[in-house]
Amino acid sequence: MTAKLPSVSPDTPRLRDALLAAGFTSDGLLDLLGAPAYAALARNETVPALRATAEGGPLATLVRLFLLQEPVPRARAAEVLPLTEALADGWLLPVGAPVGEGVRASVDVRPYAGPEDGQNWWIVSDLGCAVGGSGGVRTRRWADGEEDPSSLVLGVGGASTTLAGITVRTPVDSALDVGCGSGLQALHAAQHASRVTATDLNPRALRFTELTLALSGAPAATLRQGALYEPVSGEGPYDLIVSNPPFVISPARSGDPSQLVYRDGGLGGDEVCRTLVSRSVDHLAEGGWCQLLANWQHQDGQDWRERVASWVPAGCDAWIVQREVQDVTQYVELWLRDGGDHWSGPERYAERYDAWLRDFEASGTRAVGFGWITLRRTGSARPSVVAEDWPHPVEQPLGQEARAHFERRDFLRDTDDAALLAQHFRLAEGVLQEQVGPPGAEDPEHVVLRQQRGMRRATSVDTVAAGFAGVCDGSLSAGRILDAIAQLLGEDPVGLRDRTPAAIRLLVEQGFLLPAD
Repeated sequence: MTAKLPSVSPDTPRLRDALLAAGFTSDGLLDLLGAPAYAALARNETVPALRATAEGGPLATLVRLFLLQEPVPRARAAEVLPLTEALADGWLLPVGAPVGEGVRASVDVRPYAGPEDGQNWWIVSDLGCAVGGSGGVRTRRWADGEEDPSSLVLGVGGASTTLAGITVRTPVDSALDVGCGSGLQALHAAQHASRVTATDLNPRALRFTELTLALSGAPAATLRQGALYEPVSGEGPYDLIVSNPPFVISPARSGDPSQLVYRDGGLGGDEVCRTLVSRSVDHLAEGGWCQLLANWQHQDGQDWRERVASWVPAGCDAWIVQREVQDVTQYVELWLRDGGDHWSGPERYAERYDAWLRDFEASGTRAVGFGWITLRRTGSARPSVVAEDWPHPVEQPLGQEARAHFERRDFLRDTDDAALLAQHFRLAEGVLQEQVGPPGAEDPEHVVLRQQRGMRRATSVDTVAAGFAGVCDGSLSAGRILDAIAQLLGEDPVGLRDRTPAAIRLLVEQGFLLPAD
């Protein structure tokens, strides 16, 4: 048996209006709680918010109900919410003695700021299941008291917001959210897709996605239960596929009672992520995008770039970015804490820890990488597959940068050196030049170009490339600029034209230079 969930009804818009009227929004929470308590609440740490809401008020009542899982007097709830309807639809449950003296929330309702100014959404998930916190999910309980963490549905976390930020946001006809969870990706997709399909192995997740979309005022999605692409076999193709899948590499297999559906894929190793990538081409329209988060194994004797790049199906370009690497002990400890195994007693904890390490040892895994993978179906006979390690800070959202990355790869693939030298370029916005060398030296030892936006890349260039980039304003062709530099430096212009295209290509590839047209 699983806990009952609220239902979508004609009264759901009234609940949304009440949340707005009370200021139960991201901005409202920040104003009420202050930045430290607000940040702690995002980590599922509730003590600072409990202190900040002690004096009451309409917004404090909603915070205590939906975010802190605190019962409130019935009269206080009635001042803020359409109480009769909220009880009838299951958003609130009666508590107290005599029965009904107070009410409590049945689900976590968390304000979330949409991409447009003033756009307020709410993400619905299981109680207390924002990602993070010191307890771990095995300490969570359903609203009716039943303890069963295996099919919990989490709310908003860093992984889900990362995926939302990197997703290409162009108008599309159809979008598919694989492993929809509490519905954040489907909610974003509903803003620029005519039709959204959301799938999940966990039927509770489909219900939560339905609630999130309805409470946020978004169009309903088509919901399908099942694993990976199975629920949409024979449907599509899709212009956009997004997935924040159960990417955790754990010893739990399908049917294992220790498996947590939201994180453990059940296929062993990084097979879930490999399958999502390798089979994406079968469900993508021409020019369509597939974007997902993933974990991958660093195995003895194989470069991780080659391993993950081998997943990319024929007919697709790919951009694979590794954001973090953990050795296997760090990785195991992270996910044991996430699951609450640290509360199970030292013997049980050691047993679980050992099982993970034995699994990694058997597969020759020494570390685990985390990052994102973006695919675009092109049908090109010369696919572009870029796999890179980039642990440095970036500026979200990166959806436009992801699209621009592939546009630049298209340009370079279709432009030979002669055409490159005939092309006019301009320097991208926000690029600064740094010169590194001893104080007082006439010439710098290194010249570094650094982006202030997007991926925030930095690259070392020689004086020719630095001078070239500095005068690129779209008015002169690359060849004309090189001829002028050759004259200035007293170099052979033919030799400079021959050796410089590789440097120009690198600057274009990394987004420092853009074709002027």
